[in-house]
Amino acid sequence: MSAPTVTGTATPTLAELPLRPELVGEEPYGAPQLDVPVRLNVNENPYPPSPSVVAEIATAVARAAGSVNRYPDRDALALRADLAAYLGHGLAAEQLWAANGSNEVMTHVLQAFGGPGRTVLSFAPTYSMYPEYARNTHTAWVTVPRTADFRIDADAAVAAIAEHAPDVVLVTSPNNPTGTAVDLTTVRAICDATAGVVVVDEAYVEFARTGTPSALELLPAYPRLAVSRTMSKAFAFAGGRLGYLAAAPAFVDALRVVRLPYHLSALTQAVARVALAHAPEMLAAVDQLRVARDDVARWLVRQGLEVAESDANFVLFGRFADRHAVWQALLDRGVLIRETGPAGWLRVSAGTPAEMAAFTTALAEVLATPDASRAAPATDPQEGPR
Repeated sequence: MSAPTVTGTATPTLAELPLRPELVGEEPYGAPQLDVPVRLNVNENPYPPSPSVVAEIATAVARAAGSVNRYPDRDALALRADLAAYLGHGLAAEQLWAANGSNEVMTHVLQAFGGPGRTVLSFAPTYSMYPEYARNTHTAWVTVPRTADFRIDADAAVAAIAEHAPDVVLVTSPNNPTGTAVDLTTVRAICDATAGVVVVDEAYVEFARTGTPSALELLPAYPRLAVSRTMSKAFAFAGGRLGYLAAAPAFVDALRVVRLPYHLSALTQAVARVALAHAPEMLAAVDQLRVARDDVARWLVRQGLEVAESDANFVLFGRFADRHAVWQALLDRGVLIRETGPAGWLRVSAGTPAEMAAFTTALAEVLATPDASRAAPATDPQEGPR
């Protein structure tokens, strides 16, 4: 029998590959990674670990490298115990799960509780990766619009849950890209209405204003509730790629079923444990970044712009008739921010004093130009992320 005929070039283009139909025309997710003087687009902590912590990380890596010929602890028990100790609230290691960033944690959640014939519901605008998690796991994606000030209306949420009967509900607090925190009364109402599971994504919670409660408080009362977090933001550990989730042990066991074997390397586990051992130092810049966030928010208001109230380390501001033109004009001046969220809005991360000064100087120049229109766009301001 002759071999099948292969069409196309020796090096096929993406369009020539037999992709799943729903992936045709899709672009890889990711904020621009450009080499510019000021990068305020991905909500990183701009303050690196101290030399002493860096030295301990190097020592931990060297120690782990001595046995890198062996597989790592498959369930990362020591790391999970450290995470439980960091979170408090009486949590134990078996109530924690860890993975390569909260992105992988959320993928595990939808692999375990989503899938064909199932639905995940969230509240738009929100994190633009959520629909991609849904797509990749063949889970139907449904959103409920937030209010004009980007909050979740509890009655609307309960009505949508009754209508769609979601298997997974994702609540982001503080929300990305708006920075809006969700009160626990609303979270309780969502949990009470949901027959499936609820995940409160608290990736930015360390930046929330003092007194803002965490959904961790609700875990004892709701065995189908999980709270996800990350070390990529406040912990100044974005390059370490460590996300985690707290929930009932049975919930965690469901994620263990779908995770790939040895998904967390020995090096990742070792380095994350060093960072957790130095949590106060790693989080030392959080107060500075809160101040930078609030200062830039007030400055933006003085420029006549709309600003969403934020409990995260970024500010969403607008509205612009052509936000891309404003984004590009800032980039031309060496300042990279994020073009994301509702139509007409832009997002800027809190940075160092020098970075924030560069941003405000550049934006003031852009706003002073005749074509820097601040008119509201014709599209719905609650339009979801692109």
